[in-house]
Amino acid sequence: MLAVVSVLSGCGTATSVQPTPTGPGILTLQNATPPAPGGEVGEASTEFDDAADLKVWKKLSTTEKDVDRTVKYDVNKTAKGAMYLEPNTSAWFDGFRGPFVYQELAGDVLMHARVKVTGKSTVRPKRLFSLGGLMARQPGSYAKPNWVSVTTGTGEKAGQVEAKYTKDGSSKPTETPVKDGWVDLALGRVGRVFVALYKENGGKWKVAQRYPSTLPDVLQWGVTAYTDWDSYSLLKKDATKGNAKQVKGVPDLKLTVDFVRFLRPELPEYADPLNNASVSDEVLIKSMTPAGA
Repeated sequence: MLAVVSVLSGCGTATSVQPTPTGPGILTLQNATPPAPGGEVGEASTEFDDAADLKVWKKLSTTEKDVDRTVKYDVNKTAKGAMYLEPNTSAWFDGFRGPFVYQELAGDVLMHARVKVTGKSTVRPKRLFSLGGLMARQPGSYAKPNWVSVTTGTGEKAGQVEAKYTKDGSSKPTETPVKDGWVDLALGRVGRVFVALYKENGGKWKVAQRYPSTLPDVLQWGVTAYTDWDSYSLLKKDATKGNAKQVKGVPDLKLTVDFVRFLRPELPEYADPLNNASVSDEVLIKSMTPAGA
């Protein structure tokens, strides 16, 4: 890449500076290619048709010694042919932590999942910031949390897709309205660029955010769900106390995951995915979503 792109760190704002002979080139839709399935990363894909699939997923609360904030977690049991994750009162925001199950993968990765989030007895969770979806996290980053996520559920309002970039414990979320029901989510890295995408049931893929990133090569790629930010009350300004023990509250989220598939995305060196003029949303979607999905 021949040009230096000016992007505010963590804001997720892409530039629109026109490419020049000495800068990045334009990637056309014709020359863009979907992520490649298979290979080492593809072997991590899980369809959740068998309870044994649970064995390949690690629980963050176990691997990094933390409070287990899950109420229920299983595969092909509560929901046939799916992962089911029901969180206790929890949060992934700034330094606060919630449930997370993952696999460690290296390099450029595209993670694609089909998910459904509901309340315990309602179509939409009633408690604020009750969200479920995908996250890529820097291992061992409790002291200075670093992760990128794309989730759906109830944020500041019900019926949202939330994209969030957390750098050194400071979270920058954005929300977009979405229809109820199943939602396809995709979270991918190409080089040091992260892209969060989503697709409503029966709809078309849309770009939620593009983020610059300095995260390490090996990350924890997986599924998260959290709920009931309301119940943190005065602890909302103290993540250390909030993480010390299970907060009592009124959790209200059920997450069903139909599948999680991993692919290898690739962009030509001349393309700058942080520059809309170099890589448009239409081209980025083709490059960062599975063919035919």
